[in-house]
Amino acid sequence: MFDNLSDKLQRIFKNLRGEGKLTAENMEAALKEIRVALLEADVHFRVVKQLMESVKEKAMGLEVLTAFSPAQQVVQIVRDEMIRILGSHQSKLRFANEPPSVILMVGLQGSGKTTSTGKLARHLMKQGNRPMLVSVDVYRPAARQQLSIIARDIQIPVYEGAPDEKMPADLARSARREATRNNRDVLLVDTAGRLHIDEDLMTELKQLKELLNPIEILFVADAMTGQDAVRSADEFHKRLGITGAILTKMDGDARGGAALSIRTVTGQPLKFIGIGEKPDAFEPFHPDRAVSRILGMGDVLSLIEKVEQNIDQRKAEEMQRKLLDNEFTLEDFRDQLKQLRKLGPLESLLGMMPQLGPIGKELKNAKVDEKELVRIVAIVDSMTPAERVNHMIINGSRRRRIAMGSGATVQEVNQLLKQYMQARKMMKSFSGGLLGRKMGKLKLPSLEDFKFR
Repeated sequence: MFDNLSDKLQRIFKNLRGEGKLTAENMEAALKEIRVALLEADVHFRVVKQLMESVKEKAMGLEVLTAFSPAQQVVQIVRDEMIRILGSHQSKLRFANEPPSVILMVGLQGSGKTTSTGKLARHLMKQGNRPMLVSVDVYRPAARQQLSIIARDIQIPVYEGAPDEKMPADLARSARREATRNNRDVLLVDTAGRLHIDEDLMTELKQLKELLNPIEILFVADAMTGQDAVRSADEFHKRLGITGAILTKMDGDARGGAALSIRTVTGQPLKFIGIGEKPDAFEPFHPDRAVSRILGMGDVLSLIEKVEQNIDQRKAEEMQRKLLDNEFTLEDFRDQLKQLRKLGPLESLLGMMPQLGPIGKELKNAKVDEKELVRIVAIVDSMTPAERVNHMIINGSRRRRIAMGSGATVQEVNQLLKQYMQARKMMKSFSGGLLGRKMGKLKLPSLEDFKFR
């Protein structure tokens, strides 16, 4: 989501390190390039001005210019100042003392409000909450049906409304009563949008705010619209008083400037980002992690969180034992691929890795064909249980049968078996000897190991 900005900043810092000695002149030139990179990334001019003034004041100090590694200190200053502007920590949702906590979802039409409402509900459910949904958009055709379909897919109740409930206020009032009756602790209200801000929209939203007294008013914006998203957020905040923002389509070719601008312009934090179409493509916004990714330092904490949420720890320990005992079968190979797919697109996982020189750049730019994983799983699924356990019995006729059953060619089956045997051989040599015995005693890191104390 910040690829262009990340590439430009890293190139600037690399050039700065190549200077040998840091002077006021080359420092000024570097800061000018950073300013241009931020503006080209669609960061709000006010944010760029504030950031550059703070960085310049600290970076031009004598202790930086005469430091042993001045370029690294400049990187650290830029990082600290970007985090300060974005907020030093994740801004979590608030909840009312007496349930249900009402969360009002607002924004312009087409920003992704309805989809984000469903994603947020799913996120809350995974956190142990009991959310309920309601759409009060009585204008857009099929808007309420769209939310009902999303609610059904994620298995969360939605208030459909009675036939005589035609007004947003009536739907909202009844939905809150229904949430209380059904012991639901959060009510997510998907409101109507417009193609632009108008008085009718704002009047309706103000009425809903007075009626429901929401604990959170979240502004949903499309990151692809750049500064338009920031301007809309500012206008909504002035007229309605938003408490946070959600940026959608951050997985696209958005330049990321809106994410770096919303807090400074509105005074309210960015709380969540949408990174895909699927219900789970939604995550809390961590300012420090976002800045680390922009500066090429990776996002190891988010990667570990993904693994902890999606990978079965018991299966992972069993797999480790099999690797050490050389019992890794084709069935285990297939199961590992399925677990890997639960983590989401592989390209996004590679984006969380720190960029360590040219190898890191190659990994970041690698294009992974997700269909290839599906094809491999299909080939292994076409094998009998005996074949998956003992690959040595797969002769020519069996290979032809497996190819026909999976829609693959015999050559593809041969290639898969060759890759599997090479991987097995490598694992056998890796797990043998002193290294293998030490690996057996190795405790894999958890999220707690990476938290600052």
